[in-house]
Amino acid sequence: MKISNAESVVMEALWRAAPRTAEEIAAEVAGPNGWTEATVKTLINRLLKKKAIAAEPEGRRYRYRPLAERAAYVRAESQGLLDRLFDGRLAPMVSHLSQARALSPEDVAELKRLIAEMDE
Repeated sequence: MKISNAESVVMEALWRAAPRTAEEIAAEVAGPNGWTEATVKTLINRLLKKKAIAAEPEGRRYRYRPLAERAAYVRAESQGLLDRLFDGRLAPMVSHLSQARALSPEDVAELKRLIAEMDE
């Protein structure tokens, strides 16, 4: 399932706290993104159609919760980025990122730890 950048903002709000009403979601994400409540409701409806979220009736409104797991979404998006920009290879991506922005000593230590774990 492909989730757009705008839809991912709604998903992040639900991954942080769910279930939530459309009004609660809009209160968190509309202002910072320059959206109206109607825009947020449109995004919610798109996510419902994609089966990324579920709606549970509560009186005259609905509470929404994610069906898609954040870890699966991040994995798919990360793989897509690797495939599109770096021919599916991790080392060129890390090289590019380290040239674009200096790695902190903590970042370097973490990368060394990850590589050591993969070698074991």
